[in-house]
Parts: sequence; structure tokens; C-alpha cells
Amino acid sequence: MSYKIKEVADMVGVSVRTLHHYDQIGILKPKSVTTAGYRLYTDDDLERLQQVLFFKELDFTLLEIKEILDNPDFDRKHALKTHRELLIEKKKRLDKIIKSVDKTIDYIEGGIDMTKNEMFEGFDISEIEAHKEKYAEETKQKYGDTDAYKESLKKTSKYTKEDWARINATNGKINEKIIANMDKGIGNSEVQKAVAELRQHITDNFYDCTIEIFRGLADLYVKDERFTANIDRQKEGLAKFLSESMIYYCDNAK
Repeated sequence: MSYKIKEVADMVGVSVRTLHHYDQIGILKPKSVTTAGYRLYTDDDLERLQQVLFFKELDFTLLEIKEILDNPDFDRKHALKTHRELLIEKKKRLDKIIKSVDKTIDYIEGGIDMTKNEMFEGFDISEIEAHKEKYAEETKQKYGDTDAYKESLKKTSKYTKEDWARINATNGKINEKIIANMDKGIGNSEVQKAVAELRQHITDNFYDCTIEIFRGLADLYVKDERFTANIDRQKEGLAKFLSESMIYYCDNAK
């Protein structure tokens, strides 16, 4: 089933502008766009959006969330269980605040005595903050404890919408060069020139893309269906061809 952007905005309670921003920075790109330019979201997209909102509750930045969700080792079930623990803690806190409100009303009406500690029962968020910090540290260690991750966050945290537009446009042009020469094979000079441009593009805009990292990306493009689906939007079979071209590049790099 597919959903238009306005339907998703109304269903989730976020603005259309927010969804446009998520698309632009790559954290939530719709599976397809109609010829009329309408974004169409799938059930998988909605599941990803749910995770985005859960992680925002834990005070992760959008760039950190993108890195986590794009990691092939991301465990959605584990994440949901941890999110549930946090929500339970928040529920306990709200129950205490409600109880404090009721006691205060009774106190005002002269029904009961009330200590100063009871007046502020429920406002202590130390347990919730401790829970957030614990999970934030655990998640960052599991999904982002690498120099490349840290370098990427440092660079991208300063990017404007115009920067993202430029970066995405350049990436699209590189892919267009590869698509135009797919029929010539992965070892074609134009294909390999474009692949080299892709590696430099990553280095210039995100992190030092070593041969090892570049080879890892090549594997990711075909082993993670999310990457495959996103890349194949430009042309069916591009992800596989791009992956093989990148491996060929790595094997022949000097």
C-alpha cells in the first residue's frame, strides 16, 4: 500500500515541510515519486519514520538517527523494546505528577496535609535522563563508534539545505554517468572514472573513504535491501552493477 505525503503527515502528526526535509537529507526518502511529482510512501517507510520519531525522543540528532537506521546491523526489535522501557518510565513519571496534582487539590480544599517533597513528586526526571544516556551510549557504540562515523557527523552537522542539495545533485550526476555506460561493463574506463569520482565525493563530503570502507559500501549496496531499493530507483539493476564496479575498482586500485 502507498500513501501520499499529506496522508502521512496527517496520520503521523508531522508537517509536510518536515517530511520534505527528511527526504532532502536522506533520512526518509519515499520509495517512489509519480510522474506528477507526488511522493509515495510505503509501509516500510512508515516503520522507518516511527523509528526516527522514537530516536528523537531520545534526543538523537537527525544525522545520528540516519547513521543508525542505515546501518545493516540495526535491530528494530531491540530498539522497540528499549523505546518501550523509556515510555514506561515516562508513564510512571506522569502518574506521579497526576498524583501530586490530586494531593495539591485536596490540600487546597483542606482535606489533607502535604509535605514540600510531595508537592514536587514526579518532577524528578533523573531516572529518565539516566535511561536516555545509557541507551544513547549503547546505540552510539553499537552503530557509530568509528572514526568515519564521527568525521561524518562533524562535517554534515554544518551543512545547510543548499549544501545537501549540491551533494545530492553531484551524487546523481555521478550515477547518471555510470548508468549511461552500464552496457559497456564494469571495467569500462568511463564507468571506472565515475566510480573514482564517487569515492572522492564521499571523501570530500563525509569521511575519508579508504579502499576498505569503499569495498564495504559496495557490499552494503547489494546486501542491504534498503540501499538496493534506493539505488535501483534510478535504474533497475544499478545497485548490483555499481557494487561490482566498486569492487573492480578496489581490486585494481594502486
